[in-house]
Amino acid sequence: MTPLQLSRLVADAALSKKARGVVRIDLRGKTTMADYFVICEGDTDRQVRAVAEGMVEAASGTGVHALARAGVEEASWICIDFDSVIAHIFLPGERAYYDLEGLWGPARRVRPRRSEELVAAP
Repeated sequence: MTPLQLSRLVADAALSKKARGVVRIDLRGKTTMADYFVICEGDTDRQVRAVAEGMVEAASGTGVHALARAGVEEASWICIDFDSVIAHIFLPGERAYYDLEGLWGPARRVRPRRSEELVAAP
């Protein structure tokens, strides 16, 4: 599975768990840590955990396993490392505070699969 396909799969899994504000950020050529970030949020810690678990289940269904997970217990910001794709699932306040989209502003943002057009980062 390519990094692009994996980022789509993870984003679709988030959408299936009713995550809000799902965005994929194309980091290719910007860093060596990952090719894509998938960033989204849930309304409650329970939903944040459910979104994270849905992502892990979707990926493992294709033979891709998470290398590491952080923040699962607190569930205000869960980070899942799928090697070429890193998923960040936030509570709304945490997402605004850490502003990963702003930090990676020069990178291309890609809307979820349902509308695959590229969007210029701010």
